[in-house]
Amino acid sequence: MDVRPTPDRLRETLFNILAPRIEGAVFLDAYAGTGAVGIEALSRGAARAIFIEKNRNAANVIYENLRTLGVVNRAEVAFGKAAQQIPKYPADIIFLDPPYLLTLEYEVALNAANANPQPLVIAQHSVHFDLKEHYGNLVRYRTLKQGENVLSFYRPGSGAS
Repeated sequence: MDVRPTPDRLRETLFNILAPRIEGAVFLDAYAGTGAVGIEALSRGAARAIFIEKNRNAANVIYENLRTLGVVNRAEVAFGKAAQQIPKYPADIIFLDPPYLLTLEYEVALNAANANPQPLVIAQHSVHFDLKEHYGNLVRYRTLKQGENVLSFYRPGSGAS
């Protein structure tokens, strides 16, 4: 499988940053893999989490993890390509973590995220690959590097093209 879990330390840092925004939020975990990031969002107070995963086996694992934790009623697992699914689910926070070798997925997914009104979008990527400063209306306002990983934070802003 092409699943590359977000390292525990990076996930902890991410949710420390998101702490003021996560309570009651709708969190979308695109390229969800094991679902660890979206499940963490639920455990930190997100009202709902949407998991998008195109690998059927991984989607089944996410569902089973949600069932085991008793949070199925606060979650939805969407099967399919992230760029096609993202516009269907209005979310407050969108987390993108495509396989690092699929660099074109970042552009497609970030452009798809523009369909959501006023989202915060976070993309996890390799330090060896930089993302653009804007995608549609989304403007990068922060980056956080940790080891071989980078989190790029985007929000709607003026001057984006």
